[in-house]
Amino acid sequence: MSEAINITEFPDAYAMPLEDIDVSDPMLFKNDAFWPYFERLRKEDPVHYCKNSPFGSYWSVTKFNDIMEVEKNPEVFSSETGGITIFERMSDFKTSSFIQMDPPKHDVQRRTVTGVVAPTNLALLQPIIRKRAGEILDRLPLGETFNWVERVSIELTTQMLATLFDFPFEDRRKLTYWSDMATSSEVNGGTTPEAKRREALLECLEVFTGLWNERINKKPGNDLISMLAHGKDTQNMDPMEYLGNLILLIVGGNDTTRNSISGGVYFLNQNPAEYDKLRNNPDLIPIMVSEVIRYQTPLAHMRRTATRDYQLRDKLIKKGDKVIMWYVSANRDDEVITNPNEFQIDRDRSRHHMSFGFGLHRCMGNRLAEMQLKTVWEEIMKRFKFVEVVGEPERVQSCFVKGYETLPVRLHPW
Repeated sequence: MSEAINITEFPDAYAMPLEDIDVSDPMLFKNDAFWPYFERLRKEDPVHYCKNSPFGSYWSVTKFNDIMEVEKNPEVFSSETGGITIFERMSDFKTSSFIQMDPPKHDVQRRTVTGVVAPTNLALLQPIIRKRAGEILDRLPLGETFNWVERVSIELTTQMLATLFDFPFEDRRKLTYWSDMATSSEVNGGTTPEAKRREALLECLEVFTGLWNERINKKPGNDLISMLAHGKDTQNMDPMEYLGNLILLIVGGNDTTRNSISGGVYFLNQNPAEYDKLRNNPDLIPIMVSEVIRYQTPLAHMRRTATRDYQLRDKLIKKGDKVIMWYVSANRDDEVITNPNEFQIDRDRSRHHMSFGFGLHRCMGNRLAEMQLKTVWEEIMKRFKFVEVVGEPERVQSCFVKGYETLPVRLHPW
């Protein structure tokens, strides 16, 4: 059960001086208390400078179209210069990956692995996802409270990741562990000591190096490690670049889907009329999935670094400045999305959201995530009239991964 701090323990977003607002505080996200701060920034100062934060000074870009302008300008707003999160990378343990690269290197490395989410491969994956989702749901206890995050969201996502990597299935929970370690360091405002994080990531590199060495001596396969090992633009990566790409693919394959599976259950419980719509018309599932992804926004932000001075709205962003694109705010921008604070499972243009980013760094696994969520909800609705949330969720302490640690539920079959 959540030990959530009462929202009144945070300063009133509208009473404090505008320049003192720091939306990067991980505790705001742990307590789901950040909404009024972003609302005020969108209204009064959509490109906002925070001079002092635990992560240094940074610009917040809070509106949908402004984020699109930044995303469309990779020459000015670089992913390579400072990385993709508000946190500074440690100089003595610096990984690299294609999401942290600018063209042209970004393009060739990304192209190497996009085959795993090509339409032909998705068609092969769907029956596997459906079978595994069914097995997970059929093992759930009836008439008792359990943690949906642990029993369903994590298990389903981890099984899928193991399939994509052709990772030893019995060791699949290591993928969850490494993903959590990668994003929860104290340096990032999380709870994991940095030494423990490094130890976990070096274990990840060691295990995956063994798998690389196996795959390089076999014919090219359809799994991600084989694609990297045999790809002409990735086969000569140094170890930290390999580790960076692994973490990108593990976290990318883990967090979006996992937290959207949990978020969907939570939002339907908060909006019983929408749950009734779903029961009466399961054909709404594909639209609902996009709405869940928008409403959840599993990654709250991405970062760019200015390579030269640039004017955005009425603000002059200086060369070297850190620029944070708050996807979680863009998805509540009422100039672009009608009634953005409402959860509507039959929303028009439901795919028009910022959860997958935009431009050349748009999430390559977006269609896979949508397919996983669609399939799992089809299987849920076959079995259960009501997945009842019986307590508040406990949320992740992070301003990057916007997710859930626990979600207590009880199942009610048809």
